[in-house]
Parts: sequence; C-alpha cells; structure tokens
Amino acid sequence: MLFFNELSFWERKEYLDEIDFAIIGSGIVGMSTAIFLKKRYPTAKITILERGYLPTGASTKNAGFACFGSPTELYDDLQKNTEHAVWETFLLRYQGLQTLFSLVEKKKINYKPCASWDLIAENQLDIPEDFIAYLNSKTEQLINDNSVYSDDSELLASFGFKGFQKAYKNSLEGSIDTGKLITELYKKTVENGIQTLFGINLESYSESEKEVSLATNFGELKCAHLLICTNGFATKFQQLDLQPARAQVLITKPIQDLKFDGTFHFDAGYYYFRTIENRVLIGGGRNLNFEGETTENFGTTNQIQDSILSLLKENILPNSPFEVDYSWSGIMGVGNEKSPIIKKVNNRVAFGVRMGGMGVAIGSEVGKKLATIF
Repeated sequence: MLFFNELSFWERKEYLDEIDFAIIGSGIVGMSTAIFLKKRYPTAKITILERGYLPTGASTKNAGFACFGSPTELYDDLQKNTEHAVWETFLLRYQGLQTLFSLVEKKKINYKPCASWDLIAENQLDIPEDFIAYLNSKTEQLINDNSVYSDDSELLASFGFKGFQKAYKNSLEGSIDTGKLITELYKKTVENGIQTLFGINLESYSESEKEVSLATNFGELKCAHLLICTNGFATKFQQLDLQPARAQVLITKPIQDLKFDGTFHFDAGYYYFRTIENRVLIGGGRNLNFEGETTENFGTTNQIQDSILSLLKENILPNSPFEVDYSWSGIMGVGNEKSPIIKKVNNRVAFGVRMGGMGVAIGSEVGKKLATIF
C-alpha cells in the first residue's frame, strides 16, 4: 500500500495538489454536488473521496423508489410537524426528482412512471375521508395538479393481495434502477473532469484561514473547501440532529405470472415493495426496533427479515410460491426533522446530509443547493 507521501511527482500533481473542492462521499448527493460545482466553477479542481470500492451507504442499496409522498406518510407527518414543514419537504422531494432528471436521462436509469399505491391493512385505521381531497388541493397549489391522489381500492383484487382494505394511488410516482443511476452520475462526473478517489477514508479534518487539512487512511490531503456528503455517517465529523438508520431489504428470485407491477407503501411508509425483472423487492420494518436499527453497521436481523417475509407470504404473494434470492441493508440518515441539513459550519467546511430515506428524491436537489454555499 502506497501512502500519499510515496507517490510520484505526476501522481501528486494530477490527483492531490491544489484541490479547490474536496467532496466526501460518492453517492447521489456527493456526485450531484460535484457536477453543480463544476457548472458554477468550470476551472475548479474538484475531487470526490469515497471510502469504499462502491458508494458505501444508501445510494447503491436503496429500493429505487422515485417517490415524494404517500397519503399515510403525509398524514402521519402532519400529526407530528407543522403543515408548513411537511409541505416544504414534499415540494423539495418533488423538485428534487426534476433536478435528478435534469442530470440524467430517464431512459438511461430505467425510469418507469408506474405510479405507487399506499396500502391500508384490514386491522389498521384508515385516513379521514376528506384527506385525499385535502392532498389534491395542496398539490394544486404547489405543483399545479389537483389529481395526484385517488382511492384505487378496486385494484386490490386484481393485484392478488390479501388482508388490505384500501389502496390510495399516487399517479406521479415511479421507480428507477439504482445501479444505473449511480453509473450515469459517475459518467457525468468523468465527462466534467471531476476525479473520484476510491478507498479513501476521511478520519478527521482541521481548517485554517487558508485551507483544510484532511487526515485519511493514506496520509494527509489539503483542499481549499470541504463538503461532507456522507449522510448517516456524518456525525463523526460534526454534532448534528442526525442519526444513522439501517434499512433492511430482500429480493425474490423471478416469479412467474406476477399479478401486479409498480411501487407500494405500507404502514406510513415503514414498509415498501416493488416489482423489478419479475421479482419482488421488499424492505422496511425499522419501526419494529428503532434502537437496534440506529446503527452504522450493515447487516440483517431475524426480527426484521421475518417480518418482511411474513408480509410477503401472507399479504403480498399469498397464493404464489417464491424463493428469496438474497438480502442486504443500507444506512440512511434521519433526524427529528425530515428536511435535509445543508449547512456551512465555517468559511471552508459545509455539510449536505440527512436525506431521511428519500435520497433518490432529494439527493440531487441537496447537491444543487450545497454547490451554492461557497
């Protein structure tokens, strides 16, 4: 292993010297920040530092939902937060998807405008009768569309589900291929002359009037400005209203004659599932053990995996045999508020974190805003 002080003149000059902006994290936020910074400062040297061989967090591990607000999640949020805060976050998510699509072509990330359905179990309390009308009145004000939400419960029988009493449709949500998204964003950074160094773990940093010194696993780096985009892992660098939150996911092997297609939410968004390549991808259950899932450690637990499997067997595929192919987890960033943290802590260091499980929707917009902070 070669440390930075052992590199050649050429390597130092090309990769390490005179970095204008160092970005920590090569996920959706980090790469979007870099791209928007390059638009603002075309001659700047921008370098992304990523600790893993792939973006290590949530960006390559999420379920690929292009979503911005299901009825039960919005209803739950309105019980806990002000109306202004809820709709401000809603609008940020909606606009964030448009920002994402301005960076990458929809067809290149397999975007499907398949809509989404929010499911209500037979033993769950339903939302108030007039809530869908209220949602559409707000979306008309915010995005000039008064028909986003509707009661679509008649489709439940055709989907083959069991144990659900209602289904509320969001006609504007869809799905993407997460892997292709990250690949396309990375291509965009390369096209713009932005360098990414993988395997570089930022351990700490210190700033002076002239620069920021980065202590890494390969030695010291210096840059003019530092932008930290590591979401749930950022608390090691700054005390913030932020906690890591593990999300567990599994995917089935291909299933013949699937009766449904699209994206689905359940239990105020704590469970979610979708179809992809004749498979069912399902995740959630963090609300079963908030304390245990507040962790930076990847992995799965029997409690949550069993819960996901039970939902799959009893409610989603009650009459269809299936096999689990494999499972995984990702680490999100959450806090007391659902809005992201876009914060300059001094003249040289800033943070863009706390995606609240909505990194696909808001990540690029957070990057766009973060790029204007210096």
